[in-house]
Amino acid sequence: MNQKIHKVEVKLSIKEISKEIWNELANEINNPFYEWTWLKNLEISKSVSRETGWQPLYFVAYKNEEILGIAPLFLKNHSYGEFIFDQSFARLAQELNLNYYPKLIGMSPYSPVNGYQFLYKKNKDKKEITNLLINHIESFAITNKILSCNFLYIDENWGTHLKSLGYHEWINSSSEWRSNGEKTFDDFLSRFNSNQRKNIKKERKSITKQDIKVEILDEDDINQEILKKMHNFYEQHCLRWGVWGSKYLTSTFFEKIVDNKKNLLLFSASRNDSKDIFAMSMCVKNKNNLWGRYWGSQEEISNLHFELCYYQPIEWAIKNSIHLFDPGAGGKHKRRRGFFAKNTISLHKWFDKNMGNIIYPWLNEVNKQTEMEIDFENKSIPFK
Repeated sequence: MNQKIHKVEVKLSIKEISKEIWNELANEINNPFYEWTWLKNLEISKSVSRETGWQPLYFVAYKNEEILGIAPLFLKNHSYGEFIFDQSFARLAQELNLNYYPKLIGMSPYSPVNGYQFLYKKNKDKKEITNLLINHIESFAITNKILSCNFLYIDENWGTHLKSLGYHEWINSSSEWRSNGEKTFDDFLSRFNSNQRKNIKKERKSITKQDIKVEILDEDDINQEILKKMHNFYEQHCLRWGVWGSKYLTSTFFEKIVDNKKNLLLFSASRNDSKDIFAMSMCVKNKNNLWGRYWGSQEEISNLHFELCYYQPIEWAIKNSIHLFDPGAGGKHKRRRGFFAKNTISLHKWFDKNMGNIIYPWLNEVNKQTEMEIDFENKSIPFK
């Protein structure tokens, strides 16, 4: 690629990039967490900013004045909101007298959603554009004494070329439900052995026996009032966990994502004799996938979390021909409810030779262990 007619600029806000051009480039990955409006709402709600430790850095590659590709990155001074836990790396950097922060992170903030990659102009050479962007990203990091560049929750096909550029794979695990072509929730239950089918039916019946009504809120039902309630539940749930509560999103973000309501799906719980909602979960969707994101309840009701966050979304996914449902981070208890463990890939490069020499061999060993654990977990699912 002729460097003389190509350039890369760094934008500190997505608002510096045309919405139409961004979405044109993002169209191929078809991921609502990388749509211009979603990322803009993170910024204007102050959920993402220098002050919250997520400074946007959008590396934009041009040929003359035409945008060829965009690398969505963030400069971070902490590791919160990533859901991949690198505290051991931070301790190692300290032992080597290195500054672990700031670091460069590629992901959609606060969303552990697989599929990260750069955005590309259609019918352009992705490999050449990637090389151009990576060269500038690494030059930026070294010039500014940034220790590492990290791409989280990557698209595995996209990551193949990054490995040839010196990025090293770290495998973690996540959960997903996969459609087997079921037509009903009972079809899904038929996967399980007799005992677990009874357990799931018992969990669901415990909700209906308490006169609890669950409603599904789709695009036509979603408004700012509903999203304000969702924020209140989200906030209450986070506060229950104290410092571990992961409360990252502001009330303004929930108000603003009414702009994204075509991608939202909410499940609410109320008493049969009342319209007052006392619990709610929120998912994000596209035509093929469903992602569980936030939930909260004013009452402690056994099995309500499973109903609103697992069983209702699975039932909706079956009825709407959804292929994959990602219920969110954490929780081996998901295995017993039909969620497979799967590998989640991140790619990393450290710009200090000593740091890399220690971490890279360790990654090879821990990746083997993680793959064995994923296989063991999946064999423990109580299917027939």
